[in-house]
This record gives sequence, C-alpha cells and structure tokens, in this order.
Amino acid sequence: MKILASVSPGEVRVVAWNGGAVDAAVWRPGSPDGVGDLYRGRIGKVVPAMAGAFVVLGGEEGFLPDSAGARGLHEGASVAVQVTRAAQGGKGPRLAAVAREIGIGHPGLIARGPDAVTRLAGLHPAAPVIVDDHALLGDLRGGLGDRVTHGAAFDDAVESAFAALLEPVVALAGGARLHVQVTPALTALDIDLGSATAERRGKAGAQAAANRALLPGVAAQIRLRNLSGAILVDFGGMAVKQRGALGPGFAAALAGDPLQPRFLGFSGLGLAEILRPRVHPPLAELTTGALAQGLAALREAAARVAARPDQALELRASPAVLTALRVDAAGLAAFAHRAGRPIGLVEVRHEPISPWTIEAASHV
Repeated sequence: MKILASVSPGEVRVVAWNGGAVDAAVWRPGSPDGVGDLYRGRIGKVVPAMAGAFVVLGGEEGFLPDSAGARGLHEGASVAVQVTRAAQGGKGPRLAAVAREIGIGHPGLIARGPDAVTRLAGLHPAAPVIVDDHALLGDLRGGLGDRVTHGAAFDDAVESAFAALLEPVVALAGGARLHVQVTPALTALDIDLGSATAERRGKAGAQAAANRALLPGVAAQIRLRNLSGAILVDFGGMAVKQRGALGPGFAAALAGDPLQPRFLGFSGLGLAEILRPRVHPPLAELTTGALAQGLAALREAAARVAARPDQALELRASPAVLTALRVDAAGLAAFAHRAGRPIGLVEVRHEPISPWTIEAASHV
C-alpha cells in the first residue's frame, strides 16, 4: 500500500494504491471542502422546527444541530464549532460545538482541518506517501515526517484508474457493468450483468452467482467514489424475492469501509438500501462544474509548459470557467509560479464545442 499525490495548479489528486485504487480524493488548497475546520461562530438563527441553529462563520453559514451543541444557545451567542460535514448537494456545512476558548472577536476561521493527503495517510498508517511536488513535500513533512518522499506519483495505470472513477459507467468482473447516477436526494446504482451469466447452469442460479461475485466490486466503487447518503442498488436479473439472499454478503463487503455504511435491507421493489454518512463531497460533485473544468485546463497547460517552457499559453473558456478560476485564485497563482508567467485568459462567449481550449498566446 502507498499513498500517491499528484499536484497540478490549484489541485491535488490523491490515491491510496495497492495494485489498484483503494481510496481516492481531490484536494483544492484554494477552496478546501472544510471538513475538520475550526471556527469562531455566532448563532444567527435558532430554528426549533429543524432542531438546531444556523451559525454565522464569517462568509458563510453552517448548521449546528441541537444534538451537536446548539441546544440552549441563544441568537448572538459565540460558539466554537468544527465542520463535520462539508457543504454539498446545495446544503451548507454541518457543524459540531467543541470545548475551546475562543475569546472575543468576529466570526471566522481559527484553524484548517486535515488535507486529503494527511487524511488518507491516517487511514493507512503504515503506507509510505509519495508526492510529485517539492512545495507540498515541505508542507507535509511537519505532520508525516519521513513517511513522505518526493517521486513520480501517477503513472499511466494510476491515471487510468483515477479517470475511470469519474465515469458514470464502471466495468466490473466478468463483463458486468455498474451504472452510477448521483442526485441531490440519493445515489442510484444499476447492475447490468451483460455476459456475466454466460455459463452452463440454470438462469436463476447463474444470476445469483454473478451478483454475489460482484458485491466486493460494488462496495469498492461506493468507497472510491465517496458515494454517501441514501444509496439504492438494483441487482441484475434476479427476482425480487430471491435478492434477500445477497444481504449478508453485501453487508460483509461494506464492512471494511471506514465510514461504516449500514446495509438496511431490500425495498419492496428489490432495491438494496444503504445509508453511508455524508462527510466529504462525492468525487462526482468535485469533478463537475466550472471550477473543475478550469483546473483541468490548468493541469493540461502545466503539462505543456513542462514540455516547452518557452511557450506562453492562453486559456480560452466560458465566462463561468474563468470566473471560477479567479474566485479560487490558487490555481492561477500556482500556474504562474510553475511557468514563470501567468496564463492568458480569453473569454469565449459563444457556445464552444469544448468547455475550454489551450492555445499558444497571441501576445507575449
């Protein structure tokens, strides 16, 4: 097992690798997900109907449940809070009160929580950590010591495995496929057995055996993609009344997940029901949208600069992509540091075929 961290302008992709991906994460230093962050907060509004209170953190609000420390606090009270669930799915961060002296002052950040490299290193305490950026190496040495070294992080196999995690269709063992659909309310997983039942036994027996063999792979995808909240799984081919036999095996396949998801059984429609705690945003949410597109563009631009350091580049993209990069800012600054010059930003207001393109700069 080893922890691999690949750095590009504004983004760090992290994988726990053991001949294949075991855990994966995306960390954006300019806009971290905030889990573990410590704040001086102020109670903005107590909401009895929601059994909690909204807390002003500075530039945003979070929700503090009564069960996590809001009970008994009044509007305007100062409170030390820690982020226990990142903002995701259109909802703000979830908070918990902590016993800490915070003094008098305006609401705001006191200390950042652990980054994604440190988090995955904590899940695998014996694994060496390899990063491909000297600046990140220096930042991590204080907490990880000699565990972290500089070297090539993502080879072609790791790049391919990480890219596969961003696709909505996953190839599973035996020719089966898993379709992944993430919605704000739940995540739906549909198993297409394909050729996985092409064997000489009865249809029902073949389908049951094929689905049983896929359980570890499905559980691994839930963990790797950080799917969370309500998860429904539609197994391939089996009659509804037969699916209950898969329950013990599915629960066992989920047992190694550090978030300890709960297998709740099968619905009347035969869908397996899983509840996995929401903590960090799912990979699908982090890798879509304007900022994700802009940072992917900077990653390609950085690769081009590494090949031809003398070439000045322009990023041509929609106003939404360029605005997201300017708001995050860390990616643009990191690219300028690497390249020795900033990248040109050119707005494309018509609907482009591609969300962005990298071209040689027209003016140097």
